[in-house]
Amino acid sequence: MDIAPEQVSADGHWNLERPHDECGVFGIWNHSDAAALTALGLHALQHRGQASAGIVSHDATRFYSHRGLGLVGENFENRAVMETLKGHRAIGHNRYATTGGVVLRNVQPLYADFAFGGLAVAHNGNLTNATLLRRALVGRGCLFQSTSDSEVFIHLIAMSRFATVIDRLTDALRQVVGAYSLIALTENALIGARDPLGVRPLILGRVGTDGWVLASETCALEIVDAEFVRDIEPGEIVVITDTGVQSIKPFGVQPSRFCVFEYIYFARPDSVVEGMPVYEARKRIGEVLARESHVDADVVVPVPDSGVPSAMGYATESGIPFELGIIRNHYVGRTFIEPTDNIRHLGVKLKHSANKAVLEGKRVILVDDSIVRGTTSRKIVEMVRNAGATEVHMRISSPPTTHSCYYGIDTPERSKLLAYRLTVEEMAARIGVDSLAFISKDGLYQALGQANRDPRQPKYCDACFTGDYPISLPDISDNDTRQLTLLSEAG
Repeated sequence: MDIAPEQVSADGHWNLERPHDECGVFGIWNHSDAAALTALGLHALQHRGQASAGIVSHDATRFYSHRGLGLVGENFENRAVMETLKGHRAIGHNRYATTGGVVLRNVQPLYADFAFGGLAVAHNGNLTNATLLRRALVGRGCLFQSTSDSEVFIHLIAMSRFATVIDRLTDALRQVVGAYSLIALTENALIGARDPLGVRPLILGRVGTDGWVLASETCALEIVDAEFVRDIEPGEIVVITDTGVQSIKPFGVQPSRFCVFEYIYFARPDSVVEGMPVYEARKRIGEVLARESHVDADVVVPVPDSGVPSAMGYATESGIPFELGIIRNHYVGRTFIEPTDNIRHLGVKLKHSANKAVLEGKRVILVDDSIVRGTTSRKIVEMVRNAGATEVHMRISSPPTTHSCYYGIDTPERSKLLAYRLTVEEMAARIGVDSLAFISKDGLYQALGQANRDPRQPKYCDACFTGDYPISLPDISDNDTRQLTLLSEAG
């Protein structure tokens, strides 16, 4: 998670009631073109972060680094830059934007020199006790150079009294709370780790005869001709050296709570996450959605691109023709993470245009992956009606987003969530559709191979739909306590 300067209050504490970010990580060990393959891997993971990109490499003598704002291609398609990234091992990171936080000092991987040598770290996710840890570390004399909670790992490793790098990292991981997948590069090893509940994804692949890859998704393996080996297990640390892969499991076994939103939106459709093809999962979600909320119509139209597979499943199950009634300009970034309503309004016009020949005179079912603030949905519905649609019905391939995510997905504070403030009928009126329906929580679980959602032991992290937060939120509780104290003192 990256915290913008304006997200820090006057007393130096972080305001966690602001959007968080989702990122992509990639690492490679023992390949002659390590930096080039890392850049390719980051290209494949570009959908996970479009604000900045960075690579750190090592050639058995020293570390090399290049980090920059913008897309991967804007930073690493320069031959001169790539020639500076020497070595047979490297790690890379893509980052999503948050309001005001797009500054070079926050770009990962972060690098530091220790007594034991250099260490570069990159992570995807969010630490929910980062504020408390940062406050304690600053009190012990640590000087933070960024506003990223990734730097917390650096200082915890530096302050650890253990001797080896792995023991120091394990010590650091024992102190953090949150959802994360982490990769680190030392002079002698490539290291990967997942949080104890496995909320954020991380996979292991093999390239060539002796090379290894760590990545957020399997789509990053295909582009570098790597073979999928397995998912890194929840709570597992893997240490890759020239002798092979070592697995360490210091946290015991806990039930997995993988982020269900990866299936709905974040993961690329051609990825396989936790053993399930994302494309097939999204089609099944669309099929269940059609069974739960059928309405007579002439065409099923996806809101591109993440709505496409679910719309295909909806069309197949309902027997209503699938048509591309909205065309997307792929050269514009996602509005989901744009910082202001004004930019989001412009973003819809830049990103989407109506295919009038498909929409005019038709009863249209729009299929989208989610409704967060409702701004984009309202603009798209208006565009479809202006193209001549006689009816517009919207179907959403996720349950209503009623709670903020504190584990790494960019959602606004709860009061800004449309589904928190309004009923489904009120939401339909607000975005201007004739009807609106979401897949049910049980229906989502059925589409993902579960009979129903068991509230006693849900398989996934679905806190954004249920408010069931599987990982504690120490920073939020601490902030609430401090606010109550301030109110008491003021009164």
